[in-house]
Amino acid sequence: MKEMTQETEATAAASGQRATERFREQKASAAGTDKERVNRLASRVVKAINDTVLEEKVTYDEYNAFKAWLIKVGEDGEWPLFLDVWVEHSVEQVANEDRHGSKGTIEGPYYVPDAPEQQSPATLPMREDEPGTPLLFQGRVTNLEDQPLAGAKVEIWHADDLGFYSQYAPGLPEWNLRGTVIADADGNFAINTIQPAPYQIPTDGACGQLIAAAGWHAWRPAHLHLKVSAPGHQLITTQLYFQGDPHVGDDIASAVKPELILDPAPRADGNGREVTYDFVLDPE
Repeated sequence: MKEMTQETEATAAASGQRATERFREQKASAAGTDKERVNRLASRVVKAINDTVLEEKVTYDEYNAFKAWLIKVGEDGEWPLFLDVWVEHSVEQVANEDRHGSKGTIEGPYYVPDAPEQQSPATLPMREDEPGTPLLFQGRVTNLEDQPLAGAKVEIWHADDLGFYSQYAPGLPEWNLRGTVIADADGNFAINTIQPAPYQIPTDGACGQLIAAAGWHAWRPAHLHLKVSAPGHQLITTQLYFQGDPHVGDDIASAVKPELILDPAPRADGNGREVTYDFVLDPE
């Protein structure tokens, strides 16, 4: 009989390879970027590396260690993790600098499209004995004029109470704690889930080697991932964090913004916690 694997047996290499495969499936290449733009961007990156070598007087031993580490990042499939943790927050800042509605932040490497769809109110797919504190996450989706966006789509995904994501850790049901919720005619949504836990990004691979060598920590604060959209409006990709989490002030991914911090309250029925957060979408 095949032995059951547990989510705690997840490895950086396995989740990294899955993230790399998913990226290749979903994301368009930059093949259409004109040569002048590629030349400008690539030249600046190469110059920044060479400037660092010259200014810091990098030795051959350090250079070779860096080269070996770059090779391992590729072997472990951790380029999506590395870029999403240490670079994406700047790309997101550029992408959303003209937005007037809700604040966005990074997508991260663990998004999976086409999660099961439900009408609001909804309960995310979860195990019968799903550990963690029940959380009612609710709110309203409007445009910039505070008009409700009927039928707005709220995609939500997050880690479980142990810090693992379905489809990226063994032993978890395929769509565990992932769903697509359709708001009602007044733009309202209500989603029953559990409050996720803070977690460390995978540390048994190349990214973990960098973290250990630099003396950094690997923690991300607990968060809900969301993509909210409606016809004629710009999709917003964001994450929502929790007041009091020890890592909202030093998130390794530099993705926390003050506007994205939730402060849930106990539910009146005593069954967990609840919080309300509204989304405002910009026009296309």
